[in-house]
Amino acid sequence: MDRKLLLVAINAKYIHSNLAVHSLKAYAQEYQEYIHVAEYTINHRVSYILQEIYKQKPKVLCFSCYIWNFRYVQELVVDLHKLLPQMPIWVGGPEVSYEPEQFLQGYPMVTGVMLGEGEETFRELCGYYLQDAGLPLKLENQEQMCRLGQQKNNTDGLHKISGLLFRNGKGDFVRTSPRPPLPMDELPFCYANLEDFENRIIYYETSRGCPFSCSYCLSSIEKGLRFRSFSLVKEELQFFLDHRVPQVKFVDRTFNCSHSHAMAIWQYLKEHDNGITNFHFEISADLLTEEEITLLISLRPGLVQLEIGVQSTYAPTICEIRRTMDLSRLEAAFKRIQQAGNIHQHLDLIAGLPKEGFSAFAESFRQIYQWKPQQLQLGFLKVLKGSYMYRHQEEYGLSYQEYPPYEVLATKWISYDGLLDIKLVEEMLEVYYNSGQFGLTMKILELTQDNPFYLFLELGKFYERKGLLAASHSRLRRCEILLEFAKEQDRGHLELYQEALTFDLYYRENMKTRPSWAPNLSEYKAETQKYCKKGKLSHLEPFWYDMESIKESYTLHAYPEKMLEKQFWLFSYEERDPLTRQAKAIKIQI
Repeated sequence: MDRKLLLVAINAKYIHSNLAVHSLKAYAQEYQEYIHVAEYTINHRVSYILQEIYKQKPKVLCFSCYIWNFRYVQELVVDLHKLLPQMPIWVGGPEVSYEPEQFLQGYPMVTGVMLGEGEETFRELCGYYLQDAGLPLKLENQEQMCRLGQQKNNTDGLHKISGLLFRNGKGDFVRTSPRPPLPMDELPFCYANLEDFENRIIYYETSRGCPFSCSYCLSSIEKGLRFRSFSLVKEELQFFLDHRVPQVKFVDRTFNCSHSHAMAIWQYLKEHDNGITNFHFEISADLLTEEEITLLISLRPGLVQLEIGVQSTYAPTICEIRRTMDLSRLEAAFKRIQQAGNIHQHLDLIAGLPKEGFSAFAESFRQIYQWKPQQLQLGFLKVLKGSYMYRHQEEYGLSYQEYPPYEVLATKWISYDGLLDIKLVEEMLEVYYNSGQFGLTMKILELTQDNPFYLFLELGKFYERKGLLAASHSRLRRCEILLEFAKEQDRGHLELYQEALTFDLYYRENMKTRPSWAPNLSEYKAETQKYCKKGKLSHLEPFWYDMESIKESYTLHAYPEKMLEKQFWLFSYEERDPLTRQAKAIKIQI
């Protein structure tokens, strides 16, 4: 068996990277030559991950466990133990940290659990196992590590390592002393070798902890806030900027909980902007100060993007989940930034929260949708081990999935049927709103319903009725389906929908296939030759309806009238909006 310690991450997507395993490896810097990281995704077959780990035959195996990969880990530890019975297997992460005894009872082949923050714990485990293998120690405190590993065939040395749960030689559980949180400045920067992260999102943290106590979130369990010194942060930000990293996602739970910390970072990004790198932040918009908003709206379009968790607008629910939020302040801050037009804003709602029934959720949707964020994400409550929600599941009548991701199935206030309807809304919202590809057409369709929630629900039921949900559809086919739906909902404006869909199609790309409902362009050859000097990089299209009035409005209040003369629009694909990636569209006077 090899002498290496293997850290395994199984990510949700290929473009993701696992900050946890890279941080563990970087912190145990004196053992770098013996530590290897292997990253897979949930799109890999379990059998493939099994054989790849087996081929490496590590001395010690460590898994990073989250709700999206836990089923994989559960299968893998069983089979790997059969193949490599002498290999210690350790696990860590939120999915095993809150009921570790129960996990070890179900999986006796697992050696133990690293509880909570793992950097220092993993470093000491490295010393324990590598000393046990007879390798030279590189620790400053060699005597301590000798004591950890002096008894080769038992677990006595593990008692000295804080932050562990394991079985001793008698089969009894041993929980060592809790591991105190590390100062943020002691955490290493783990991106020195950027080639290891090619084509992957960079995740970066400058703080740990959260000032809020939301009942569904594990961050509420952590006490206190810790920040990385700005002197370190600016060096690391400059590293990303110098290497022209496409995107850096901050994983700080509430990035703007410290005004001075947020201002220093945003100001530094403004002053050192490389024109390429985008920075993503999760914030509480109702905490934004006038100074912060003024700075944000002065940034280059596309330099930063903001994710804002609203979760619900229903006051009894906000109170019940112990969330602190001033909705009117949040809306005011959102709209100030929206009017500046330089920052992509992503808002979140959660279905299945206590007190919020189906109609109350639909109203939350209506309120947030009318703000017209670039993205509105519908999530579903996850009943996470260790959370307040988990401990009060009986009180709320929570029924949820037995296995990860522990998604809500029903509550006292909403049935599974209601949640299935919301899932239809979620699917249609992703396709026809969050994609940003059907903006003009959806604005017109919104006129058919007082609450757009029910528009997306009817569209989802149309898909369901026609047997369209399970199939994969091209963008043009999505347009055709939407046109069929519009015929049912609003046949009197069919020509308007056809023109809006044509605009939407060419707004994103110069279509290789001409939509069947669009007019023949042969009679406009002269105009096309005059204005489309760069071939496929531009497109000219005639319209009878006032597309400008639709395009420039967040929300329509009346149907646009058909004009007496055609308008021509020129779409330029060399110039795109940095937020939406739509082509530059100009109305041409001919």
